[in-house]
Amino acid sequence: AASPQEIIIGANMTTLTYHMSRTLGRTMKPGDEIILTRMDHEGNVSPWLQLAEDLGLVVRWLPFDEQSWQIEEAALATLLTDRTRLVALNYASNLTGSINRVKALTGIAKQANALVYVDAVQFAPHGLIDVRDIGCDFLICSAYKFFGPHLGILWGRLDVIDALKPYKCRCSSNALPERFELGTPQIELMAGLTAAVDYFAELGAAAGDGGSRRARVAKAFERSIAYENPLAQRLMDGLSAVSSLTIHGITDPARVGERVPTVSFTVDGIVPETIIRQMNAENIFLWSGHNYAWEIVHQLGIPPEQGVVRIGIAHYNTAAEVDETLESVHRVIAMLRQERS
Repeated sequence: AASPQEIIIGANMTTLTYHMSRTLGRTMKPGDEIILTRMDHEGNVSPWLQLAEDLGLVVRWLPFDEQSWQIEEAALATLLTDRTRLVALNYASNLTGSINRVKALTGIAKQANALVYVDAVQFAPHGLIDVRDIGCDFLICSAYKFFGPHLGILWGRLDVIDALKPYKCRCSSNALPERFELGTPQIELMAGLTAAVDYFAELGAAAGDGGSRRARVAKAFERSIAYENPLAQRLMDGLSAVSSLTIHGITDPARVGERVPTVSFTVDGIVPETIIRQMNAENIFLWSGHNYAWEIVHQLGIPPEQGVVRIGIAHYNTAAEVDETLESVHRVIAMLRQERS
């Protein structure tokens, strides 16, 4: 970021997005248009949907391509009009793992003079974020996703947020970023946030890179990506060997760099929760459900009450853990199929 004044810290991503949506609503009028994607976490959908309902805004829906598993630039371009005020985008999906080309998408949106609000929650643990390079107006993430405490972090372009008037107490500061940070600061969590960034810098330094703190953080991501991607491919290759199992996301080894190591799947005839309960009992902890990727499961025709099995990998996982997980998946699915027969 260009300035510390651009960094707003709050309770979590969803709360901050609701807060910012209400603030931006003060600049909009009935008939204005906003673009939402079918790929986003609900935290970057419902705040804008409800704002549109309150203000009489027009919502235009941007689906993801089910072949590329990404938001395509041409699809966005067809939705933009001279009434478009905001485009809410997803950096990486928390269900499919796909990474969107947010810089290119932002560039198209800016041609229509629309504000761009990027949800980077799922991307932040797995890749370096450079808001100035992306060119967006807002970018939000959650510290707990990159091994910090439960805080939300919102970056806003200085000239944009300086012109906004958020809902706040009359006597609280009008300075930036304080005017957006409601209530008493979560000081102990902010200390943890600093430590989480220090941790990444230490990972970079361990690679023999001195340099600035930013350079060391960048090196840490370079190292973690190089480590995580082969693990993700190992996981997907093993899952692909299970009959009637569908991975919902990019599986092409040549495109593994276009996804984060979050892998979701379904198995014909087996409810995802029955799989993860058995695997949890074997001390392999996964999650099932729609994972708040409400629009994705609907676009793919997945029953939202069932959702998917989701497996997440990070740089602290090992190849042995991936193999153990795959063995459990194969064993549990075979057992459940036998029970059904």
